Amino acid sequence: MAQSPALLFLLLFIFATKTIESTQIFFPRATHQSLIKQAKDPKLSIPYKTQFFPQLLDHFTFQPQSSKIFYQKYLINDHYWEHGAPIFVYTGNEGNIEWFAENTGFMLDIAPKFRALLVFIEHRFYGESLPFGKDSYKSAKTLGYLNSQQALADFAVLIQSMKNLLSEVSPVLVFGGSYGGMLAAWFRLKYPHVALGALASSAPILQFDDITPWTSFYDAVTQDFKDASQNCYEVIKGSWAELQAVSEQKGLAELSRSFRSCENLHSMYSARNWLWTAFVYTAMVNYPTEANFMMPLPAYPVREMCKIIDGFPPRATKLSRVVAAASLYYNYSRTEKCFKIENATDAHGLHGWDWQACTEMVMPMTCSKDSMFPPSTFDYKAFSEQCMRKYGVLPRPHWITTEFGGNRIEQVLKRFGSNIIFSNGMQDPWSRGSVLKNISASIIALATEKGAHHVDFRSATKEDPDWLVEQRRQEVEIIQRWINEYHSDFK
Repeated sequence: MAQSPALLFLLLFIFATKTIESTQIFFPRATHQSLIKQAKDPKLSIPYKTQFFPQLLDHFTFQPQSSKIFYQKYLINDHYWEHGAPIFVYTGNEGNIEWFAENTGFMLDIAPKFRALLVFIEHRFYGESLPFGKDSYKSAKTLGYLNSQQALADFAVLIQSMKNLLSEVSPVLVFGGSYGGMLAAWFRLKYPHVALGALASSAPILQFDDITPWTSFYDAVTQDFKDASQNCYEVIKGSWAELQAVSEQKGLAELSRSFRSCENLHSMYSARNWLWTAFVYTAMVNYPTEANFMMPLPAYPVREMCKIIDGFPPRATKLSRVVAAASLYYNYSRTEKCFKIENATDAHGLHGWDWQACTEMVMPMTCSKDSMFPPSTFDYKAFSEQCMRKYGVLPRPHWITTEFGGNRIEQVLKRFGSNIIFSNGMQDPWSRGSVLKNISASIIALATEKGAHHVDFRSATKEDPDWLVEQRRQEVEIIQRWINEYHSDFK
């Protein structure tokens, strides 16, 4: 099975202190022809129609190139919608928009109650929303139009155009998870005249500068595994040294065999990243029910991984245990005879995140000595040099907090912002970089002890635990209150 090449959902660069190798962590009825361009073959397995909107390349300058048009993809469902009823918009993140629609059943679940129109807007430079077609990733000259501010402006223009055609009185609420959740929160702050409110799930808007401790992400991953089994934590922590030793003493051929690689490995770091990815993503999607977001996985997959590790005989090597545990992530379906560890495919169209991580989305992360991962520091100089080599640009590490804020967020948003829900599950390592306490009566934090990465956005099932049912109930109640207040203002 090909591993996902970047984080959903945020790709980050961490540089180990003792090596120059980097570890990449994974991290409606609008038929007016001037508004849409019908998709030829949507191939959707979800109840949405596919449309394309003629979008401006550059919203912020008036250069000749600025007025270039590209077609931005969006998905729409008007099955429950009534004129004047709310419009629920998902602010797309770093990947194909269908992927997010398929994994955001919550919006579809609540649409009948609100008679809502559902819209999922694809982020520029992802999926089919490519401003320069196949040349969109050609160089910094084209990629320079890929940033969060342009994406937010895209959303605003499309939403306003849709409201002008359909219903100017309909309140708009934006939803987003992970990076999409960051965009939803920022959209409410930047475009309060367009969106009445935002539900930002697992949105690490405080993961910048030194607002959140740099070790927090990997501390959280470590705690998830430690809570499942102390022995599991110790085995994983000790496996990295074994991996290094096997590579040095027995060579890459032995590693290739041990990891069941489809092809001979060219680097020990490929094997290390394969393990690292499995543990990080499994902690992120430690859902209480079976799911197929990043990969098909059982309920509470961290616990199941640790059962595998703890079930080995005492004399088994740590490396054999962690490879078996990681195989749960890559092969829970038991259909893979070998693993494509190097040169993996980009199944969800995430590769544009490399550019964003090298420009504005600079989120420093380190591993402490107590982490189950090897200790590391963040070397900004090395990070910058890598970005310069790859793209010819330097990162702007403080741009996000300059543009959107983050420091002293409680004091700032208490007087400035309103109508944002920050929902989090504390087993999600990204929760540490989000808003975890209420800021005001309308900027609300809903955190669950056992929740994982935007688990509240998943479709409701009969197996959902009571705490998840309650979290969603509170979200619906708050959204209803915002809409009631909106209509009350017109009376």
